[in-house]
Amino acid sequence: MRCVPRTESQPLLDVLAALYPDSSRTTLRQLLQNGRVRVNGGTEKDAKLVIDPDEIVEVMARSDQRVLPPGIAILHEDRDVIVILKSHGLLTVATEREREATAQAYLNEYLGSAGEERIQVVHRLDRDTSGVLVFAKNFFARERLKEQFMIHSAERIYVAIIEGVIEPKEGTIESNLLEQRDLKMVSVDTHPDAKHAITHYRTIDTKGAHSMLEVTLETGRKNQIRAHLSEAGHPVAGDKMYGAKTNPLGRLGLHAKLLGFDHPTTGKHLVFTAALPKQFRSLFS
Repeated sequence: MRCVPRTESQPLLDVLAALYPDSSRTTLRQLLQNGRVRVNGGTEKDAKLVIDPDEIVEVMARSDQRVLPPGIAILHEDRDVIVILKSHGLLTVATEREREATAQAYLNEYLGSAGEERIQVVHRLDRDTSGVLVFAKNFFARERLKEQFMIHSAERIYVAIIEGVIEPKEGTIESNLLEQRDLKMVSVDTHPDAKHAITHYRTIDTKGAHSMLEVTLETGRKNQIRAHLSEAGHPVAGDKMYGAKTNPLGRLGLHAKLLGFDHPTTGKHLVFTAALPKQFRSLFS
């Protein structure tokens, strides 16, 4: 796998030409058509696609294609942790209906090819949420990371595209969330199974019928952002389950932009970011 560093926005074909100056444009187009070029973990074949400096472009060797399937880009890896960019539509862990096409299964295959242990799950992103996700490579690392999530010391910042304009434009939503039988999370006054949830938000931009928010999680409950914004009257775009009426992105408008945590062994604070998806940028361009 070869990664391409960039300092300015360029068409994808120009990015490849800078990496392979001795190759013809025809050869580079064949790399694209053969599915060996990935942008932010997803296979990309559009030579004219404009690539921004913070986006991850990878050219896969033929031997990499089996163990690094589309949908995952590795941001960091050491002997204890592996940090990835997960694309929308990919499950984090297996369900009763799907056990093979998951980030967990793909990373197990990736580690297994190098003779390493099975991956350890630390936290999750919803299937239709893209962004930064960390897994542990051993039990010790998993327990240290899970502790940080439990005491809410891990940094988690999301970008949400919502319907309408939320007022006030910056604030905090706090409630007790309870999972119903239909798996939907709702706020309740009191219940023994409800979990306290705190969501901070600020409006970044508004265009037409939608707004872009930066959302910081103080707690990490299931569907927390989706439930809180829906109950505030501004569901995440594309989130039919929580009452959205529009889908301008063709996907759920939620992206895990930043993840920060202390390394389980060294104690060094690490911060990882993921470029905003093209659909998000295009909607507000």
